[in-house]
Amino acid sequence: MGGKYRITGDKYPRMRPPRRRGRLVFLGVACVAALGLIGWGTLQLIDVFTGGGKKTTAAGTKAACAAEASASPGTTAALPAPGVITVNVFNATPRSGLAKQTADELKKRGFRIGEVGNASKQYDKKVPGTAVLVGPASSLNSSLPVLATQLAGAERRTDAARKGPAIDLILGNTFKSLDAKPAADQALAKLRAPAATGTKKGC
Repeated sequence: MGGKYRITGDKYPRMRPPRRRGRLVFLGVACVAALGLIGWGTLQLIDVFTGGGKKTTAAGTKAACAAEASASPGTTAALPAPGVITVNVFNATPRSGLAKQTADELKKRGFRIGEVGNASKQYDKKVPGTAVLVGPASSLNSSLPVLATQLAGAERRTDAARKGPAIDLILGNTFKSLDAKPAADQALAKLRAPAATGTKKGC
């Protein structure tokens, strides 16, 4: 070669700069860290969508069930005991002595008895069914359902103009007797425990 520079010996000059090992190590560590973060984020998403926090979920479910039970409208706190319910018993049928006989049986079952006698002209011989229960508006979800457990077929009515807490039991043409006491007691127990029939499966 006739140039200014001449190559001598068996070693040749490098055509590129030497690799920097420090940069390769840094890139490797960065890749491992990035993969670790991606894996951790994936596990968090799986826990969120599959409900990984079982203890929290169970506690929340119990709290929700307790709230529903306390907020349900037919709770036992709203139902008075038979001993505080005054019942007037009136006979709207042609059969004599029916009102007193029924009043005596209600008294044995713990109810207070008020007036006993024949029904007024408004109801006399005008009740085709077994009986009509009449009370003030406040008795709709309290004393009326309790008395209705003693006679399942009775019709319930409320009178907004009615004063006082007493309710009337007006015996109709097809009335024979109150429901058997075991059946009435069972109906009353069921009425006082509405949560047992209306509870959700998760509760």
